[in-house]
Amino acid sequence: MGTSIAKAELHVLLPVLPLRDLCLFPESSLTVMIARPGALKALEIAARSGGRILALAIKEGFGANPRDVHPLGTVATVTEDMTLSDGMHRVELDGVGRARAVELLGSETLAAEAQVLAEGDPSDEWGPAVEALARYLHAHANLRGFLDQQRRSKEPMAWVNLACQHLPITASARQKLLESDAPARCLRISRGLDALLRKEKGD
Repeated sequence: MGTSIAKAELHVLLPVLPLRDLCLFPESSLTVMIARPGALKALEIAARSGGRILALAIKEGFGANPRDVHPLGTVATVTEDMTLSDGMHRVELDGVGRARAVELLGSETLAAEAQVLAEGDPSDEWGPAVEALARYLHAHANLRGFLDQQRRSKEPMAWVNLACQHLPITASARQKLLESDAPARCLRISRGLDALLRKEKGD
């Protein structure tokens, strides 16, 4: 990708972008519409300091307080920030790697001391996950092209991460996948994809 983070356990200070009902995964892209002043300020800070931001999902059921976010999210590169005619910003994010917010700073505009996390080796779990994804894509041919457009890495885990990000599951289930390391994520998504297929077929 040319955007990798240094080794895990590294601590970095990053502006925070809270995401509602969304999760960004490593090696994936995400387009979001941003209007809240605090979030726009975080994007300005990112633009002045290397283009990196920490994307954290807002907890389900919480209101307007931007501090109500899950501590584990994804470090992202802001690849596009376009101001639209209504004043909103169309922002394109490319996921780089998972990180945990050790400490949140600020109120409206957030920053975080973030600890970069190791993904782990997917090992034997990767094959079954990709086979399950292939079965799902066979039943949803239009999804294959879309996922390929969203892929930001040639790494094998990119397909698994894309499945985690875009398949029709709840926001809380998506967050749990993000909190899992690569082996656990592969295991969870392979089981989840087959369960989705069975449900769709009425089994």
